[in-house]
Amino acid sequence: MSRLTATAQLEKIRAAKLKLEKEEQRLMSRTHDKTLAQIVLLAEKAGLTAAQISAAMGGKGKTKASKAAGSKPAKAKRATAGKKVAPKYRNPADANQTWTGRGRTPLWVQALQTAGNLASAEIKPAA
Repeated sequence: MSRLTATAQLEKIRAAKLKLEKEEQRLMSRTHDKTLAQIVLLAEKAGLTAAQISAAMGGKGKTKASKAAGSKPAKAKRATAGKKVAPKYRNPADANQTWTGRGRTPLWVQALQTAGNLASAEIKPAA
């Protein structure tokens, strides 16, 4: 019976580890492929674009084509930057909470949207 040296044992362990890591990558790739196929199918059914999905995931968002088609000129954006905007919505449950309709949507607005009651929160302009 021959005894393996420590170096030989380490080599054997490293080879086994490498084999297991490759198998893990293969299995993960297969799982990811199935998941991506489901995501693509759902996106196609919902009519979502890759740019919309990327933006929702925190990516850069718009592609060159969507920037050209749907954005305002740069000068117009800079002219309104930093200016105060009157709020468009007021929380019916807490009158201290308002939202201009710009920026991140507050949770109370999301809840009203989900319930289909966002119109109840609109601030009517004084006549």
